Amino acid sequence: MSVRELVVLGTASQVPTRHRNHNGYVLRWDGEGLLFDPGEGTQRQMLRAGVAAHDLTRLCVTHFHGDHSLGLAGVIQRINLDRVPHPVTAHYPASGRRFFDRLRYATAYRETVDLREEPVSGDGGTLAVTDAFTLLARRLSHPVESYGYRLVEPDGRRMLPERLAAHGITGPDVGRLRREGELRGVTLDQVSEPRPGQRFAFVMDTRLCDGVYELAEGCDMLVIESTFLDGEADQAEEYGHLTAGQAASVAVEAGVRHLVLTHFSQRYDDPAEFARQARAAGFAGELTVAEDLTRVPVPRRR
Repeated sequence: MSVRELVVLGTASQVPTRHRNHNGYVLRWDGEGLLFDPGEGTQRQMLRAGVAAHDLTRLCVTHFHGDHSLGLAGVIQRINLDRVPHPVTAHYPASGRRFFDRLRYATAYRETVDLREEPVSGDGGTLAVTDAFTLLARRLSHPVESYGYRLVEPDGRRMLPERLAAHGITGPDVGRLRREGELRGVTLDQVSEPRPGQRFAFVMDTRLCDGVYELAEGCDMLVIESTFLDGEADQAEEYGHLTAGQAASVAVEAGVRHLVLTHFSQRYDDPAEFARQARAAGFAGELTVAEDLTRVPVPRRR
């Protein structure tokens, strides 16, 4: 059975707190597991959340600030210790290759896994095309080079049982019609309708910029930083971050279905205020103020 969900490992910005671990997010997408921004403590949070090293197929780092990357050393050593049998691909800003190398080889261990490095450069672009999705990156606006990631499922067709029945098409013939596009004079368009593929985006440390909107466009789920509340908008701009209201405004303009706010400054102790400000900015869709060790299902297809 396929599973599509976000597993939240940590939600703190800059420093962990008693209730929030450093960043870490796993997107389960059918048979793939994409780990985004593993900060300190990610390996232990994976254990607590029931995520195994064998579940991981890609490591996606937005930028090389410690709260987004210091957990790489432990995660990489763990996938080698557990002898993960499949290749694992690492995406990260090419300008931070020296940081990735230092974390990958922080201490001595035995390499047993095919860890493939595919750095991101320039304005981003297409990183991978599989049968299940296309993975893209876009440049963001932060004091150090930073990228967001976007996963897009190919569009498909939704078969309509009543139309199939009207044309007498049943059983294995349904699959044959889907594959071949026509069966006994009946075309696929006559018995199905377009089904948009699902879209997911992961946007961390950034000011508002074109890349944020490009990543968020039409997403079923947008995971986005909201380090500050709206009263600290000037500080957010100075340090290259978003407020709760700004993140929600992006979601409104982009037509996002499920908005996940995360990456909260330690100065705030009332998570509900992030939700209030997101609603005040006009976001009316499904809203999650992320908490450590929670699971957030990707919305069902449209």
